[in-house]
Amino acid sequence: MNAPGPDWGAANRAALAAEFAAVRAQGEAWPLPAALHPLARLDSLAVAFSLDPAARRILVLAAATELDPMAERGRPTVATALALVGEPGWAALCPQAPLRRWRMVELEGGGPTRERALRMDERIAHHLIGIDYLDPRLDGLMEALAAQPPGDRGVVDRLAAAWATPSGRWALVQLAGGTVHGRRAAFARICEQVRLRPFRLAAADIPRGAFERAALARLADRELVLSSGALLIELRDHAAEEETLAAAQLADLLFGPTAIAAREPVAAERQPRLRADLPADTPAHRQAIWADALGPAAATLGPRLDDLAHHFALDEGDVRAAAEDAGGATDGALFERLWDGARLVARQRLDELAQRIEANVGWDDLVLPTDRLEQLRDIAVHVRRSALVHERWGWAAKGARGLGVAALFAGPSGTGKTLAAEVLAEELRLDLFRIDLSQVVSKYIGETEKNLRRIFEAAEAGGAILLFDEADALFGKRSEVKDSHDRYANVEVSYLLQRMEAYRGLAILTTNMRSALDPAFMRRLRFVVDFPFPDAGLRAAIWSRVFPCATPTSGLDPSRLARLALAGGSIRTIAVNAAFMAADAGQPVTMANVMHAARREYAKMDKTVTAAEFGGRG
Repeated sequence: MNAPGPDWGAANRAALAAEFAAVRAQGEAWPLPAALHPLARLDSLAVAFSLDPAARRILVLAAATELDPMAERGRPTVATALALVGEPGWAALCPQAPLRRWRMVELEGGGPTRERALRMDERIAHHLIGIDYLDPRLDGLMEALAAQPPGDRGVVDRLAAAWATPSGRWALVQLAGGTVHGRRAAFARICEQVRLRPFRLAAADIPRGAFERAALARLADRELVLSSGALLIELRDHAAEEETLAAAQLADLLFGPTAIAAREPVAAERQPRLRADLPADTPAHRQAIWADALGPAAATLGPRLDDLAHHFALDEGDVRAAAEDAGGATDGALFERLWDGARLVARQRLDELAQRIEANVGWDDLVLPTDRLEQLRDIAVHVRRSALVHERWGWAAKGARGLGVAALFAGPSGTGKTLAAEVLAEELRLDLFRIDLSQVVSKYIGETEKNLRRIFEAAEAGGAILLFDEADALFGKRSEVKDSHDRYANVEVSYLLQRMEAYRGLAILTTNMRSALDPAFMRRLRFVVDFPFPDAGLRAAIWSRVFPCATPTSGLDPSRLARLALAGGSIRTIAVNAAFMAADAGQPVTMANVMHAARREYAKMDKTVTAAEFGGRG
């Protein structure tokens, strides 16, 4: 109900003055002005909230006390209102009648009802004189929705037509699918077409108590009327069940123009109800968003624009933020700035679900047989060239299955499986997240799949590398299905493999016992890399590289240290401990430091010290 023009304010004030003069007259035949301005707020409130003549007169009585400078001191009472309008005043002041249901007028004090004072709500008083703002009781819950990019035209036109001519209760609109920003943009565009002010309320902020939720619905509905607004109840993509239920319950309580935005439709009961499924996000669509956000600079990226659109499934708002942040970069650095910006935005969705590992290692830090290193480089090629092969060469059009780069790293602890994942992350400039499968697997049916789905959906935003540690917690040789739990365990495994095959990034499983995995599962993995226990030659290479260049050393003999039958992880632990010993002694790291740290590592592992390994000087 915004002021439509420059003449509105004067006309509204004149109408109010006429009403207040009638109140002061206090006549039994209290007249209404014969030619009240059609845009006066009193008239619009009376129509919007279905006020009968008695309720309307009581509203003016309360308003006169607040707004009329000539009004007598002291608030009018219920008795005053009854003297003014007669017996209909009792019905007008009933708690469920519009005046009090919508908190336009409230009764103050205690004692007999007739003696209680009438008080006009402050928000209503300001609205009557043309001052509008969000009710302070809704601060932190409802917020005006900022300008959004254009939404899907077909969806917007159909829903806007339904809202343009509401009959009775406004239709509840369900906006499903697409992306968060896509759903928000569609809602904003609908509101623009039907000239409603868009508001947003996060479903996570909806009170769980029935009384508090009903109070919120009443205040929100009133605000939508006063502001000529519409409300978007927005759910997170991974909303908990209680959040989804609260959104449905609030929507059922509201009467004004309301929409629910969620990945999947919410089971609300409100009628009438309309549903719109927004188009799924695709690399081609994302590429168009990047091109639009970058403007002429997009042409300088060439095929690298495909890489951005393929690896990062970002909403339009996030794309524009990344493009704006990189706006000052030169042509040569533009792609790197955009990539890093997109990576930073995308990682936020996965940070709360998994452990991010900072990768600061390279190929020189990885000591493996040559054929294993070649396998790892092949994995890097498959990830790096996925946009070219999948999108431009048409493999994605043939189906999503098998497009993901799924790999198994098998070998004893400490042989470099996690280090190899770090090297790949650094090589590909992608984030690496470790997921402990022993924490993901749940004894409750359906929970494991739900946990996995949340992880993969969050990871899609940035094509992160997913490292599933302890695959043995879920994988194992399938035995004969004896009960529902055995059958369900197979369902969990199949679901994980299905998501790995469809995931457009790199997903890695690690295991210490390759022999425990069912061959049927192995066939669904694109790469299987065995990490052997290092022989003496590999151990010597590890020892020669384990100390950073800045660490002072003296007299270290990698060939002699290679006699220690240890994997790379244990070697690194010994090297770190030896460095601390040397630092405390104020000297370079020596063989004595290393051998002392090695004895402690053997003791920790409950491993026998042999003369072959520890013999000789040191």
